[in-house]
Amino acid sequence: MSGHPRLVNTVLDATDARELAEFYRRLLGLVYRPGDEPPGSGADGGPDGPDWLVLLTPEGQRILAFQRVETLHRTTWPSPDVPMQMHLCFEVEDPGDLDDQRRRAEEMGARLLLHRTDEPEEPLYVLADPAGHPFCLYTHPDGEPAAG
Repeated sequence: MSGHPRLVNTVLDATDARELAEFYRRLLGLVYRPGDEPPGSGADGGPDGPDWLVLLTPEGQRILAFQRVETLHRTTWPSPDVPMQMHLCFEVEDPGDLDDQRRRAEEMGARLLLHRTDEPEEPLYVLADPAGHPFCLYTHPDGEPAAG
C-alpha cells in the first residue's frame, strides 16, 4: 500500500446543479472543468440539467463538485430538526471586506442565517447558498487565524 487517499473535491447535492455551481463559481472566482462549461443558451438548468459539474481553481485544482438530486431537504439549522451535517468555511483575508463579501453573496442568492460580527477574535457570517447549504464567511482582525 502506498500513501493515503487524497481528497479530490467536496460534492454538494442540489436540485439544480448548474445554478449552485454558478453561485460558487462567481463567489470564489473558480472555473469549470473543461467540458462542464454552460452552453451559450443557458438551457441546461433546472431539473433536466446536468447531473454532475466540477469547479477548479484557475490553476486547475479541483475544489467543488455538484451532483443533481431529485429532492433536497434544506437544513433547519440552528434548529436541530434537519441538521446541517456539513458546511463550508471561507476566509476573507482583509477584515474590511467581510461585510462587502456578505452583501455580494446575498446579491447572488445567498440568505443570511446568523451573524457573529461582534466576536473580536473571529467575526463571521453564516449564510445559506441557493440550495440551502450553510457556509461561513469569516475573517481574523489581526490577520492571524484563531487557535482551534
